[in-house]
Amino acid sequence: MKTFITPEMMTHVALCTHKNPSTVMVLSDQRDLLKGELARYRDVETIYADTNDLLSVLRNVTDNSTDVLLLDTFSDDSAVFAHVNRLLKDDALMVCKHPDLDDVAGNTKLMQILGNYFKIIMPYYDGNGATLLLCSKEYHPTADLILQRSDLLEGQQFYNCDVHIGVFAMPQYIRKNYLGIIRN
Repeated sequence: MKTFITPEMMTHVALCTHKNPSTVMVLSDQRDLLKGELARYRDVETIYADTNDLLSVLRNVTDNSTDVLLLDTFSDDSAVFAHVNRLLKDDALMVCKHPDLDDVAGNTKLMQILGNYFKIIMPYYDGNGATLLLCSKEYHPTADLILQRSDLLEGQQFYNCDVHIGVFAMPQYIRKNYLGIIRN
């Protein structure tokens, strides 16, 4: 496994999809891996917090204050996502860890919770064999990709605009399993 891939895919997919991200919240126990990627966006204020007590952290965040949330953990707790919805702006998006796509029953529950708050919910491969989930209130990760921003990034080892689009391609059996569940 390459340690640079997942941080690049969490950061750049989100920040090259959102039209004008100014505030990013990172909930991660591995923030150093994400810090280097986020440093490429000079006009973005980044707030970091640990995921040890996720609900406590989320309760203390100001309403409608965050454009992009990078949640470097998995949760299917509806209380967590109610707080996430509260802190996100009207056009915000979130990237979070996602369990194996073959667990249709478990993922259906998660997608139903997220469907209460997000118009677009799309899993994507992180390039390291894991799955991430992009949840957006406004922007579609392939239709709204900011090509100029993604093309002008420098220093990444994995991410580029072609990878950005390609990671959202799903095999047919997964598409069939999630028909009507994934929102895109």
